Order: sequence, then C-alpha cells, then structure tokens
Amino acid sequence: MYYKTKSYRAFSVVNTTILVALALLCVIPLIHVLAVSLSAKSAADANIVGLWPVDFTLEAYKKTTSNPVFLSSMWVAVKRTVIGTGLTLILTFLAAYPLSKEEHRFRGRNVYAWVFVFTMLFNGGLVPFYMVIQKLDLLDRFLVLILPGAVNVFLTILMLNFFRGVPKELEEAALIDGAGHFRTLFSIYLPISMPAIATIALFSMVFHWNSWFDGLLYISNPREYPLATFLQTVIVKRDMSTMSFSPQDLALISQKTVKSAQIFIGALPILIVYPFLQKFFVKGLVLGSVKE
Repeated sequence: MYYKTKSYRAFSVVNTTILVALALLCVIPLIHVLAVSLSAKSAADANIVGLWPVDFTLEAYKKTTSNPVFLSSMWVAVKRTVIGTGLTLILTFLAAYPLSKEEHRFRGRNVYAWVFVFTMLFNGGLVPFYMVIQKLDLLDRFLVLILPGAVNVFLTILMLNFFRGVPKELEEAALIDGAGHFRTLFSIYLPISMPAIATIALFSMVFHWNSWFDGLLYISNPREYPLATFLQTVIVKRDMSTMSFSPQDLALISQKTVKSAQIFIGALPILIVYPFLQKFFVKGLVLGSVKE
C-alpha cells in the first residue's frame, strides 16, 4: 500500500525527472565531443555540429592514432593505471587489515589510525614535496607517477570499515586451524570482499587515469607524459607542437576535431570498465561506509 500512495508516486516522478536530467547533463557533452571528432573540418570550425556528425569522417582519429607521442602517452597511462591500481590494492589490504582490529588485539592501533588520518588533514606543501621527490631521484622516472599516491588513506578507511563487518567467527576458525594473519587475510577476508575491492579499484583507476598535474610537474619529456598530462598540454595550454600537421592534414582536419578525438579516446577506457564494476561499486561503497 505504501508504494501506491500519491506522495510516493509524486516523489518517484520528481526523483526520476531529476536523475534523468542529471544523466543527460553528463551524456550530452560527451556525445557532442564524439560528433565533433567525427565531423569534417569546415563543419567543426563553423561550430555547426550538434549531437550528430556533419560530413562524417575518421581523419581526426587516423591522425591521433598515428601520432607517436599520443600513443606513447596512452601506453604510459595504461601502465600507470594497471601497476598503480595493483600496488594501491595490495597496500590498502595490508594497512586496513590490522587497523580493523580492536585496541586490545592490536596495541597502539588508535595511534596508527590517527597517523593515517593526520596525512589527510595536513601536508608540507608543494615545494617540500617536490624537494623530497628530487632527493629520492624520482624526477623524470615512471615510478614518480605511482609511488607518491600508492597509499590512499580514504580507500584504506573504506576497506577498514568493510573488514570490520566480516564475522569474527571466520577469522577465529582460521586461526584455530593454524592459519596466520597473511593466510587469513588472503584466504578468508579477500574472497568475501569483492564489492569493496571493486570499489577501491575503480576509485584508484579513475585517479591514475585522470591525474595530470604530477606528470606536468615531475616529468620534462613530453614522450613520457601520461595521457591526461598530454591532453592537458594540447587542450588547455593549446600546445599542438607534438601533432606535426602537414599541409595535407590541414586541408582535411582541424585542431578542434583532433582535440575532440583525443578527449573521447581518453575517456573511453573508463567508460568501458565502469559498467562492469557498477554492481559492486554501490554495494561496496555502502557496506564500507556504514556501520551499526
């Protein structure tokens, strides 16, 4: 009977309308970018492209995928995302497991927890951080894109709360059977933590794929830029020197269509991965953040 009341039906209509409007606000710009990337030079430069390509052409994608600097930055971004996400997952598991224990089982647990939280609230600033990176000889190295952000405190807290929801009887049974803490973590906790794992993996993947500032700050060679940094230099700073347009290219494509093609290619991997993790993402986010 509750679902048949007028107030609930009114709420359902308003809620659906708002969600559809928000979804359109997210999808329409992406469709427009795709349409521009598939349009001819004259139509794109004249700003007459809407949500459908005008004079369909793939020249912008051919130029983009034949650019060695773009392909190099794409490869760097893929390596960074895969290695960085894997390292973040491992370190998150190893940090969240002991911090999920009670104070009487892990002496000094509260002190360690506050050390983690402290890093979320305070930092030394950009200049001291840059000097640390320099002293560690990480400048212009691939590891500078991974190691500084390998431990994410927010994801650690999320995983910590999820581990607290695991029945203690499972761990006690494993310890009685002779399993150590590492065996308990990887054989008991992780197999039943797939929603939380998918959640932190998605957060980490999006962070690494979209991060551009660290590449711009710590790497000087454009061929070593991750994709987000490369796109930032091309789109925001309007530096098209790495594209090397020939007279034939200028007759077929414009900077606007090439930029649109690069933006869409850069967004495509996350758009492909996200639907497969969606069902785990919401469940893991709720279970890992709400405690009784």
